Amino acid sequence: MAETIIIRVQSPEGMKRIPSTKRETAASFLKKVAKEFGCSLSGFSIYQNRNKTGQIVSQNKTLSLLKIKHGDMLFLYPSGGIRDMAAPHSSMSAPSEASSSLSHSRSMSQIQVDDIDQYLAKQDGKIYRNRDAQLCRHGAMGKCVHCVPLEPFDEDYLNHLDPPVKHMSFHAYIRKLTGGADKGKFVALENISCKIRSGCEGHPPWPDGICTKCQPSAITLSRQKYRHVDNIMFENHTIADRFLDFWRKAGSQRMGYLYGRYTEHKDIPLGIRAEVAAIYEPPQIGTQNSLELLEDPKEAMVEEIAARLGLYKVGWIFTDLLSEDMRKGTVWYTRNKDSYFLSAEECIMAGYFQNKHPNPCRLSPDGHFGSKFVTVVATGGPDNQVHFEGYQVSNQCMALVRDECLLPCRHAPELGYVKESSTGQYVPDVFYKDKDKFGNDITFLARPLPVEYLIIDITTTFPKDPVYTFTSTCRFPIENRDMLGETQDFHSLASYLSQSPSECFLALVSDFHLLLFLVTNEVMPLRESIGLLLDAVKTSNEELAHTWRKSEQWATIEQLCGTVGGQPSIADDYAAMGEASIPTSSSAMWSCPHCTFMNQPGTELCEMCSLPRS
Repeated sequence: MAETIIIRVQSPEGMKRIPSTKRETAASFLKKVAKEFGCSLSGFSIYQNRNKTGQIVSQNKTLSLLKIKHGDMLFLYPSGGIRDMAAPHSSMSAPSEASSSLSHSRSMSQIQVDDIDQYLAKQDGKIYRNRDAQLCRHGAMGKCVHCVPLEPFDEDYLNHLDPPVKHMSFHAYIRKLTGGADKGKFVALENISCKIRSGCEGHPPWPDGICTKCQPSAITLSRQKYRHVDNIMFENHTIADRFLDFWRKAGSQRMGYLYGRYTEHKDIPLGIRAEVAAIYEPPQIGTQNSLELLEDPKEAMVEEIAARLGLYKVGWIFTDLLSEDMRKGTVWYTRNKDSYFLSAEECIMAGYFQNKHPNPCRLSPDGHFGSKFVTVVATGGPDNQVHFEGYQVSNQCMALVRDECLLPCRHAPELGYVKESSTGQYVPDVFYKDKDKFGNDITFLARPLPVEYLIIDITTTFPKDPVYTFTSTCRFPIENRDMLGETQDFHSLASYLSQSPSECFLALVSDFHLLLFLVTNEVMPLRESIGLLLDAVKTSNEELAHTWRKSEQWATIEQLCGTVGGQPSIADDYAAMGEASIPTSSSAMWSCPHCTFMNQPGTELCEMCSLPRS
């Protein structure tokens, strides 16, 4: 039996030991090498020396004749590059990994980010300074440390603004991450997760097992250095006044969704402003100290109409007002540093809304990061007048709310409570830092948790020169205010149209609540045919508005308004005469006074509610 020898073969991929014998031919040995390295015979060359001398070719000479002994090292060089030397599974995995990386980059580039984000990403963003007459010693074309442009994330500059800015803008934060030597090549904005990672097979699932691979990391709450929205601006005072009218008349708290658009806020480098053009009030039950939202069957239609008008849901607003003096119109100043700015319940609600409206972001593996959705509170200020305060909750709060880890405290609205782990849910440890009486930083477990660690404040303003997206000077009733006797029906539409007959048609229909009624009413919904009118309102095009005015749908609306518009005056005349009944017209449709359903002429009972016409 031939004696077995071991030949070492070194390649760019590493070294391997090939078993052989002294009597084995070179051709047979080369086949072994090709099989071991997973390549073809023509894909490599083997040399006895590192400097590519003494090549071993496929021939019938034995290894002993080639003077190759046990333990010798041969040197393999691929003829087609390193890729030819990869093993079969490696050669398949490399393209697959490259293709997956390529597909991932393509999917990231296909994420549709907001228009304002695309605009700010193209801006320079630097803070340019004029030449200092006392400190600068150079010519007009030179620059020095006293006049060189600053980066948008410069903290000293933000702190010296009036008033000081505690949070840089989100795009300034991105510039800070991508401003290094690598230009943000390895930047990834990771969303926090408080859930156990799935797919860990080394142990039984929770609560029977957990490991460091699947266990979520502990969270230490800290002040967020940036904010996604830097300013909230109502286009005019009328928007806020009409919203507050409900509290003034009913004494109950009210909530609404803010519809508007995101624009550039020039007071802060690369800042974003949320401009509010309208407030939609969904179905709700309000009392003096509570609010309960109800299911809104018209939510999808409202979103559709707003989108066609170029508006988006940018936030929500609610009142927390307690009257101090009815004659003076003052309210109590209840939200301050001695009580709270947002309660834990409100933080959880804000986190819910922000998770529902994430911010598209191409730097995040999930395709979204944070949210631009804002919270506005109408409450009493230090002067006992109504003030509007804007907030957002941090990304850490969004994660705690999304994964159902945060609870409110029952008797302390300023405190939240992080749930404890149970058999049904694992909750990571959450900490926050505070100073003791000696000024030392102490770490506390977030049970309970002061909600100030979760809040980001945003300046809320009104412009000096009011702006009007909806130019109507008349007031059409706001939706879902039936308890005040303000209903949206054809009686109110007829009254609205008769308020200013001389006003141009475009200005008359340029009312957000009127447009919603035309689309969502049950008698004559115009969802399929109102597109031209929405385009006219969006672009302020009077020609389009007059073209739509000539349509059959608007003619039907006018006929219905004419039918129901005269009915109340007839009823009033007969009531003054003491008559018990109202004369009916057998040739015109009539609106039920109980449910507003339009009935066919010649009937005395409503086809919808079966109540009498009188």
